[in-house]
Formats: sequence, C-alpha cells, structure tokens
Amino acid sequence: MKLKFYISLFISLLSLSVMAQEATLKAKVSKNKLGLNQRLRIEFAINKQGGDNFSPPGFTNFKIVGGPSQSVSQSWINGKSSFTQSYTYIIQPKRKGELVINPASIKIGGKIIKSEPIKIIVLDAVDLPKNPNDPSYIAQQNIHLVAEISKSKPYVGEGVYVEYRLYVSESVSVYDTSVTEAPQYNGFWNQEIKINGFPVKLGKYNGEDYRYIVLQKALLIPTKSGRLTIDPMKMDIVIGVPTGRADFFGNVISKNIRKEFSSTKKVIIPKSLPLEGKPANFNGAVGEFNFDVSLSKNALKANETSQIKVVVSGKGNLKLFELPEVTTPVELEIYQPERKEKVSVKTNGITGSVSELYTVVPQYKGKYKIPNVSFSYFNPNEKKYHTIATEDFLVNVLEGKELVSSIDSNTVRKQAIKTTGKNFRYIQTKSSFQPLKNADFYKSNLFYILLFLPLIAIPVGLFIAKKNEERNNDVMGNKLRKAERLAKKYLSEAEKQLGKKEAFYEALERALHNYLKAKLGIETADISKEKITQILQEREVDSTTIHQFIEVLKHSDMARYSQITNTEMKEEFERAKQVIIKLDKQF
Repeated sequence: MKLKFYISLFISLLSLSVMAQEATLKAKVSKNKLGLNQRLRIEFAINKQGGDNFSPPGFTNFKIVGGPSQSVSQSWINGKSSFTQSYTYIIQPKRKGELVINPASIKIGGKIIKSEPIKIIVLDAVDLPKNPNDPSYIAQQNIHLVAEISKSKPYVGEGVYVEYRLYVSESVSVYDTSVTEAPQYNGFWNQEIKINGFPVKLGKYNGEDYRYIVLQKALLIPTKSGRLTIDPMKMDIVIGVPTGRADFFGNVISKNIRKEFSSTKKVIIPKSLPLEGKPANFNGAVGEFNFDVSLSKNALKANETSQIKVVVSGKGNLKLFELPEVTTPVELEIYQPERKEKVSVKTNGITGSVSELYTVVPQYKGKYKIPNVSFSYFNPNEKKYHTIATEDFLVNVLEGKELVSSIDSNTVRKQAIKTTGKNFRYIQTKSSFQPLKNADFYKSNLFYILLFLPLIAIPVGLFIAKKNEERNNDVMGNKLRKAERLAKKYLSEAEKQLGKKEAFYEALERALHNYLKAKLGIETADISKEKITQILQEREVDSTTIHQFIEVLKHSDMARYSQITNTEMKEEFERAKQVIIKLDKQF
C-alpha cells in the first residue's frame, strides 16, 4: 500500500511540476534553404501536457510527403521535470522563392498557443544521387569544411585573420581527421594562431544547426595590393554514416567511410595605402601605435656609457617595419642597436612592443644635442597618417678631453715666412756635357734577350692556342661561362644596391622578371607566380629549378618587410645568380 502511495505521490508531483511550466509551441525545421526537388522535416513541439485540438499550418506552397508522426517524451532529472509532445511532417516545396510556413496552434487550458512563422528559401532543383541513401552522399550533405575571413578588402599592411571550421551535423559521427593539403598564403606575411584544444561548439551553417570545431587560425598581413588568393585546405575524414538499420538491442548500425573534403578558395583584394598626406619618413607601419624615445643618462663623463631606447608599442604590423634611426653628433660614438620584440599574435592582430637599444659613448667634454626622432604610421580605421615626434635631448659631458676647435677652411690666415739657408738657391744658366762611353750592342743584355725571346714565345704561344682550342671545344663550360656573364649583367643593378634593403630587393625582383622577359619574349611582371610556374613547366624546366626561382621571388616580397642583414642580402644575391645560371643552361 505504501509503495503505491509513494508512486501516486511521485506522479502527482511530476504532473504538478509539468503543469507549472509556461506552455510554448516551437517549430523547428531540418534546413532553411533547399532545392526545389528536395524535402525538409518540420517538427512542432509542445512542452506541457493537456493540449488538444492541435492544428497544423495550411502548408501553402508545400506538399506533405509524410506525417504527421507523434511522439511523447517525459523525464525527471535532478528534481526537475520535462515534457515534450511533438508532431512531425515531411514536406516538399512546390515552387521557387522565399516561402513562409505559417504558425501552427494548440489549445491548452482554454488558451490558444501558436508557433512562430518560419521562412524557407527554395532554389533551383539540385542534382540528387540515384540512391539518396548512399553513404558518400549522406556524408557530403552533413559535413562541411569552411574557411572564413575577417575582412576581404584590407589595406596593405593591415592584419586580417582566416579561420577554418569543420561543421558536422547530428546525423553523422567523425572518427578521424587528417590534413592532406595545407592552405597557401602567397602574398601575405602569415603567423599561425595557437588554439588551445579543439572544443566542440554549436552553430549554424546555411541556417541549420550544426556542431563545429575550429581546426586552424592564422593572421595574414598582405604585403602588396591587388587580387590575392588563399588556396583551399584539404582533409581526409573518417565518417560514421547511419545505414537505417538497427541491431537486436535497437542501436542504429552505422558504416564508416573515408572521404576527402575541401574548403572553398578565398580571395582578398588589399588596397594600396593612400598617397595623400603620406609623410616622408613613413616606413610601412600600419595600425594604432605609441612612440617613445628615452635617454638613461644626460650627464656623464667621457668614455662613460649612456643608452637611448626607442620603443613602438600598440597593435598592428609590429614585425614588418623598421624603427626610426637615432642620429648623434660625431663627438658621441654610437653603436649598432639591440632589437627586442615582446609581441603576441591573436585574431585581432599583433599586439605588444618593439624596441631598439643604442649604446652611446662620449669622447670629449662639452654639451651635445641629440636631435628629435619622429615616427609615422597609417591608421586603417581612421584612414589617415599620424606622426609622433620626440623632444631634443641634451647630453652634458662633465669630464674628459677638451675638443680642439677646427679651423674654418674659408678663412685665409697670413703667416710669417721662415727661411733657412737653402730655401732659395742659385739658378744655373750653363751646362757642361760629356760624351758617353761607347757600348757594344752585340754583347749587351738586350741583344741576348731579343735573341732568345722567339724561342720562348713559340712554345708559350702553342700552349695558349691549345688551351683556347680546349676552351672552344668545351661546350658545357662555354654555356656556363656565358650564363654567368648573363646573370651578372641582369643582377648588376641589384649588386650596386647591396646593403640598401628595399632598393636591393626591388632591383632583384626586377632583374628576375627582365631575364624571363628577354628569354621568353613575354611580360612577367604583371602575372602570378603560378602562371610563371606553368610557363616554365611548358618550357620543360626541371621542377627543382622552378621551385628555386619562385622561392627567390617570394623571398623578395617578404624580405622588404622583415629584418634583413647584409650577409643575408649577399646570400640572396648568390641564390638569384645560381638560379639564372641553371635556367639559362636549360633554355
């Protein structure tokens, strides 16, 4: 009796709890966008018992293919109860366009509850497989690899980010993934953004509910204007697809298949920075920055050191520009600066600071002025340039050697002439000549030299002629020497610019394009690296040489915005020289 009492009490409490909830009628569709020949599932769910007289919508412009099917779900978890009664239909659109499914209604406790209307977009008919239950087709419909970019038209130097997401519907399971082809970021400085784990999130794809994970994030900074393409990411995925059958215990049987997925190609069109208002000292900084210059000591002794610190901080392309240089009077010896970077790369860009530390050593006693330093940057949000200038610094050297004033070269000073006894001598007006001793040419050294010279010259001439013949017969050697002369000819301008970073890499890139123009008779400066690769492949140039040529071109793009030493410039010059030699031999 007691057991029956407790069961009745439990059911009563459960019913009271359910009745206490506010009644709602919700409509949910399997997809918001479909083809004219496709179907969708719509479910109307009420969260309270006691409903009767359910009235479905009229389904104007839709044909009911299946349903309604009804189901009831009731549970009690952690003292909270839930109840759901649903009505499900399978429908198919009758025409294209933007269609609306009107509200359904149900009567509860004398009150009419209605669902919200749902908008459906119907497109042209799509190609359907002969077997809609084909596992490959089901996987294709339920998994999507998507690339999303934050901005499609940034300025050159402005950071954007790309995020790769894998959307998976509730209908299938993913067991294994592997990236078969990573995306390429040609024309961009790029930095991968670290992801802590791969948490599963809920989101929508084409208006439908999906689970998704973020596979990869990267910050991209365009280094030139024009149309830049991000190649797709490709993945192999092992998917569990339901077969529509169940085992003895009612569990759904699924089939594992392996399928390749690819994201779509993305296009970014960077804009050139405006010329209007561009400061003369602008060095490529794009973002929002602060600028500061500080001096550790402004009063010191000769040979005692002081340090000048130049700092740029904020958010932007901190790694892609050089800090302004500090100039000092010649009496203050200054050493090459030490560069330090404290930056972090996130989806909203590069943040942190970049600094350079100069060591200054005075040589003479006195007061010296270090001129002000200015820094300019472009703010893409405000679309204008800013310039920040510091104050002059005064360095007072208290002890040390006195600086000797230099004599003004424009001032002529008269000096007393000091004479000695030999400053002015008597000029001789008469000469006395004596005859030379008779020399016998027959016995002289000159006679013997002229006598034996032909005997020596003949074998030397024969040796030189033999070497020239061997050199002329050396076809490959002659081609190599000709190629070396050709490489030096095209790279002569770049060699003159060694040590001047931007001028050097511009000349280097121009030399490579001029070489191809001369050899192939086409203008290559305005075509992509992919097209250059295709042209060289058609000319049967081996893949290694093509790769080396394209790598030199890519590095020329990147190096203009990176910290490069003179040694690295010389190495790049030698690589360019060798690749021209290799290309010329194959042409």
